[in-house]
Amino acid sequence: MNRTKNIHDNFRPHEGFLDDIITNYDSKGEDYGNQKRNSLKLFKLEEKTLNVKSFRVPNVINQIAYRFLRKSKAQRSFEYAKELQNLGVGTPQPVAYYEYTSSFLFNKSYYISEHLECDLTYRELITDFNYPNYDPILRAFTRFTFDLHEKGINFLDHSPGNTLITTDNNTYKFYLVDLNRMQFVSMDFNARMKNFARLSKYKHMVEIMSDEYAKCYGKSYEEVFNLMWKEVQLFRGKIERKKKLKKLLKFWK
Repeated sequence: MNRTKNIHDNFRPHEGFLDDIITNYDSKGEDYGNQKRNSLKLFKLEEKTLNVKSFRVPNVINQIAYRFLRKSKAQRSFEYAKELQNLGVGTPQPVAYYEYTSSFLFNKSYYISEHLECDLTYRELITDFNYPNYDPILRAFTRFTFDLHEKGINFLDHSPGNTLITTDNNTYKFYLVDLNRMQFVSMDFNARMKNFARLSKYKHMVEIMSDEYAKCYGKSYEEVFNLMWKEVQLFRGKIERKKKLKKLLKFWK
């Protein structure tokens, strides 16, 4: 198995440490967060904490695709994080990525970033409608999303768990995580509204976000809300159809 790596210039003095935590990933580190899809672990590096994401081995078709045709999720995460920083958008500091391949197949990959302690994620806003300063945070998040769109950033995984939020004296900062699905393109009105589809099924949240986005974008509230809400409903419809199909398949099994 061949190993390739790319380490951020700021962390090259720690190359030996980074090599070791990847080589011994299974036996070292502290498990962090949800381990269902991909494994996450924390490692201490002097005064910093590193967050290491181990992507699971893809299916055979994708092993071939990642080996010859596409950049891996780890590589895209690393490169997109650096591009976000260049554009002045918050994301945890990228550290490195590692890939393991054979002659014809892609195997495992790892993305390393600095671990960021946050006060909440967007998810808290859909589970606790009484969260302190709820309205100001949601409006600030909407302005943050508008800024992404203005900078030509289409974050395809713009969903509740993928924005970390820190608060300081009623000032809110936002940081994107899970970066491997992203496009850097000019976004028209339809694309901007579609980017809100995964964020919330609750109409009152869409009303607040529509009101704030309309102020930023210079369109009427009605125009923004109607299209944003339409995109939310289309996305929710797809989710419900998938659930019904899964139930039907379980029934026939």
